[in-house]
Amino acid sequence: DPKMARFLRNAVDWLSPSPGAVVGVQKSLSSLLSILSSSGTRVQPSEEFIASFGVYCMDAYDAAQGRELIQFVKRGGGLLIGGQAWHWASGHSTERVLFDFPGNHVTSVAGVHFTDIYGETGTFSISDKVPAIPLIAPHGLDFSRDLNLLLRGVSELDIVTDGVPSHLLVHGTLAFPLGLDNAYQCFLAASHYGQGRVVVATHEVLLSTPKLTDFILNAIQWLGAEKKGRIGINPNLKALHDLLTQRQVVCEISELTDNLSIYCCQSYSDNEAKKIHEFVAEGGGLLIGGQAWWWASQNKGQNVLAEYPGNKILNGFGISILGETMEVGKYPALRPEEQQGHYHFRRALAQFQQHLDKKEELQPPVTGWLQKLSQDCAKVLQIPVKNGHVYTSLYHILYEMVQSNGIPLVSKEHPVKRHSKEVVLLHVATALCQTMSDCARLALCELPTVPSITVEINCTNTGERISWRSTGLYLQRGNTVTFVFPSAATGVGLQVNSFCSSLRLPRAPSEISYTQLTRNQIITGFVHFISLVHIDAGKTSKSQWLTCIRHYPAPWAELATQNIILTVPADSIRPTDDPEPLLTLWERIMAAVAELAATPATFPRPERIVADVQISAGWMHAGYPIMCNLDSVKELVNMEHMQENGLWGPIHELGHNQQRAGWEFPPHTTEATCNLWSVYVHEKVLGISRDRAHEELQLQHRNKRISDYLGKGAQLKDWNLWTALETYLQLQEAFGWEPFIQLFSEYQTMSNIPTDNPSKMNLWAEKFSRQVKKNLAPFFVAWGWPIKGEVSKKLASLPNWDKNPMKKV
Repeated sequence: DPKMARFLRNAVDWLSPSPGAVVGVQKSLSSLLSILSSSGTRVQPSEEFIASFGVYCMDAYDAAQGRELIQFVKRGGGLLIGGQAWHWASGHSTERVLFDFPGNHVTSVAGVHFTDIYGETGTFSISDKVPAIPLIAPHGLDFSRDLNLLLRGVSELDIVTDGVPSHLLVHGTLAFPLGLDNAYQCFLAASHYGQGRVVVATHEVLLSTPKLTDFILNAIQWLGAEKKGRIGINPNLKALHDLLTQRQVVCEISELTDNLSIYCCQSYSDNEAKKIHEFVAEGGGLLIGGQAWWWASQNKGQNVLAEYPGNKILNGFGISILGETMEVGKYPALRPEEQQGHYHFRRALAQFQQHLDKKEELQPPVTGWLQKLSQDCAKVLQIPVKNGHVYTSLYHILYEMVQSNGIPLVSKEHPVKRHSKEVVLLHVATALCQTMSDCARLALCELPTVPSITVEINCTNTGERISWRSTGLYLQRGNTVTFVFPSAATGVGLQVNSFCSSLRLPRAPSEISYTQLTRNQIITGFVHFISLVHIDAGKTSKSQWLTCIRHYPAPWAELATQNIILTVPADSIRPTDDPEPLLTLWERIMAAVAELAATPATFPRPERIVADVQISAGWMHAGYPIMCNLDSVKELVNMEHMQENGLWGPIHELGHNQQRAGWEFPPHTTEATCNLWSVYVHEKVLGISRDRAHEELQLQHRNKRISDYLGKGAQLKDWNLWTALETYLQLQEAFGWEPFIQLFSEYQTMSNIPTDNPSKMNLWAEKFSRQVKKNLAPFFVAWGWPIKGEVSKKLASLPNWDKNPMKKV
């Protein structure tokens, strides 16, 4: 068409490997020959392809020289090919167009397919951007046929083996799941790629377990066992070779060679990535297995989707192995006739987008897919866009989805419902912010700002564990920040992170985001900080607080003492005229915590307690930081409430952080011994007796618990929580706190402490007896402890404990 002349000349110039290269033109394309000749191009008409051409122009209806053309392009030659497949499809199977239409024998190797879909005719404007690839391409392929072959005779997929699998992100247009658990996590998947096929398992052991023999044999058949060529199995999959040999499948231990039709390997090396891509694209079958969670654990901070060796092979096939484990189990095989209802990332996203565009209420099955869809959207954004335009298109689709629908403003009054579009939009927005240089482009709300500032932070860490140092600043929502560090701060293990608990509902989803400082670097963006309401014990004066700090507009406050830092809503502390007494009280509390734990008065790193809208587990949970719900803030900052009613919960969590494996007997004492700190702090610091500190420690409750426990035969299965705590309280009430402090100190220097509960319990019984110089063996036996005969004999040399309270029961 003369109207396309300029484009055709440009295309040939772009395809040409060098100026002046000969352009071969199929003789049937006489009009193209004239167009190119008139522009001075060196053109040679030809009935067939000749290897000396720099560019070859042909129609798409003859693949006789397909293999030669593929090698020609691989060497750097240019190919201009044109045609339509709808007429061919009318005389053949629509489904076979992708693989059997002559032109696709060549172009599919490069990821381009002719389809049987009619194109529009007309005049179209030209954009300066590459057109986006649609989420769902009308390729006409019916995956149910593939499922029928791959799952023939398979009713159940039993993946309970010695290996712990990862799970898969199935994101390619021609990729599809083969095995899903109840949460739609995929452990087996397959894909068409070029002229070849791929099957992926999320652990190599799944490729040789006898439980999956029928599936494995089906996979080998589907991958191309009927083709002329050998089945090669990498030496690291010898177990698969043995299984196939036992089932009379001819195969051999081999590296990847040109004469194979199927290649089987693990996903732990990318040395052959380019060779594998070419092998599959040109018609080979790939069976590959491996997990990525171990690599992720050993390569903290690295992008599993981009850097894990197996994903450098698999991303291009539309399948990626994720860095998380999944629960093993026995899962029903997918039913081919229900294929359209199976979870698939692209289909789920397209249906979700449809609901958004039409402003419709979400309906099943989409509502059931939302959690998985949210996770997959975040994961797919981690695949580098440099991997291909398909990922650039996905990025823009997700970005436009958030821009068009807006980011829900989440609050206690407007919580996010579990199965709602808001959940997905918030997850996608969060993931976009982590990949964009300026997430303010997502048009979030504004907060007051202060100019860019310089902050000096003492990052000294004398302990062995990660320790946070606050900038004292609050980054307003929707903005990124530039950190510039001196060279001395690089390469020493420092990280920049923004933190809040990783959650769902009713708050916006949040992520812990770390950036490792490995060189002089700028984490790009703009500084739009507002000052945090930050108070330092002994450093922040009352006048600074009253006239300035309490009025900072940030929504969060940080109260810092030498041994603990509290992060609470700023409004909870602003009414306080003088925060110093509160900080002093917390210093006394932390001194008591250290005293009972027999640790230095100054903690290696200050403990942290962070209040948030919703936390990941329970009402509060221990760790670094300790997390609590907003309703618990009064226990942290309201001195009147603390001194009158105590703060059992926060001290309970601080107690968890002091527990040590040597003298803990999980699960029995996990929620028991931590309460020793609650009792100690309430009585020593707050002057609140144990029976007032918690109602469960009132005498009538304690006596009833002992009676009920003994009435059931004093069995360890019933020795938990308050019942287990009672054992320790009886010892404390008889001998005081000093034996505990001495033992906690001694355990810190002990080595070769046993790891099983019975041995550890015997050791504690013996140590405590010698500490108080009394034979406590009968006491512990009465509590159902498994005291060994030799331990009882050793302790018999000590004086009897005449006041043993268990004698009275």
